[in-house]
Amino acid sequence: MPKNYLFFCSYSYAIPILRPLEMEIRRRGDNVAWFLERSCNDEALTANDLTLKTRKEVKVWNPVAVFAPGIFVYDFFPGIKVEVFHGYPIYKRGGTEETHFRIRGWFDIYLSTGPSSTPVFLEQEKKYKHFKTYETGWAKVDTIIKAKKEAENTTRKDKTPTIFITTTFSDKVTQLKRILPEIKRLAEKREWNWIITMHPKLDDQSLRTDLEELDRKLENVTFMPVTPDAYVMAQTDVMLSDASSIILEYMMLDKPVVTVCNTTPGPHLINVNNPDGIESAIEKALTRPVSLMNEIKNYIDFHEAHLDGHNCQRIIDAVDDFIKNHKGKIKKKPLNLFRKIKLRWKLAMQK
Repeated sequence: MPKNYLFFCSYSYAIPILRPLEMEIRRRGDNVAWFLERSCNDEALTANDLTLKTRKEVKVWNPVAVFAPGIFVYDFFPGIKVEVFHGYPIYKRGGTEETHFRIRGWFDIYLSTGPSSTPVFLEQEKKYKHFKTYETGWAKVDTIIKAKKEAENTTRKDKTPTIFITTTFSDKVTQLKRILPEIKRLAEKREWNWIITMHPKLDDQSLRTDLEELDRKLENVTFMPVTPDAYVMAQTDVMLSDASSIILEYMMLDKPVVTVCNTTPGPHLINVNNPDGIESAIEKALTRPVSLMNEIKNYIDFHEAHLDGHNCQRIIDAVDDFIKNHKGKIKKKPLNLFRKIKLRWKLAMQK
């Protein structure tokens, strides 16, 4: 009998993370439904996607597992809860604390990706005893690997260098507004193409208006309000960013990254602290220095141990293993009474 699974999305970036997982579930003959919170727009969904809108509909769907790329999931939904994550622990806010590792008591399974995360989660598992850790690799990597192979086997018609610009959303970290005048100057001066996107949680309408205006004014500038998929990124040459977690995704395409005021700079990045250093940094990145590309590979290997394109297979296998060997046999998750009341109120307010 086919199994039902549920994808729980709080923001639009969750949808491309879960797409390859959907493909693996359907390959096995099982079913997928989506539950989008009000904060998640549905532009990336299609008419063929099944969406559930109420608690009752989810109860009838009765998923064996609920996958969430965010920091929480509704505990009252049926099924085991699986933390998929929306990125890697790159300490993008600086400091020594990484919220990636914060255990809030919502999940039965934490999916780790490699040396940067697996040992920490195994240690936490031993401490808390109410969840299991499985090193599977990140779900979205399967799409990135496919996009990389496709790009390598395709000849680009337009050889003009293309710069992909993305940003994080935190007011203390994001640099997009600060560097926009320099981007405009370079777009008018250099024969480079530019693709610019905004983080879905970056709520700045004036910035969005400025980017839309730049798109209209200059033929070599394209503003994409929704972060493009890996296949679009694979057709670009250099990323310009700040401390966005998408940096690591881009590096998996074997491409260099220029950052402005990165919170954790290192030899895998070309980091500058002022907008006037962007032009020379991009020029350097376009030459793909051997030492830089080697550092990028080392950085990827530290965070992602599985680049074979089969991460989603391991994820579903992990769910099956948990249900068979651990469900109902490990310590119960914490009561979290106050947080649970808040979640019920949150869902009620979305009606």
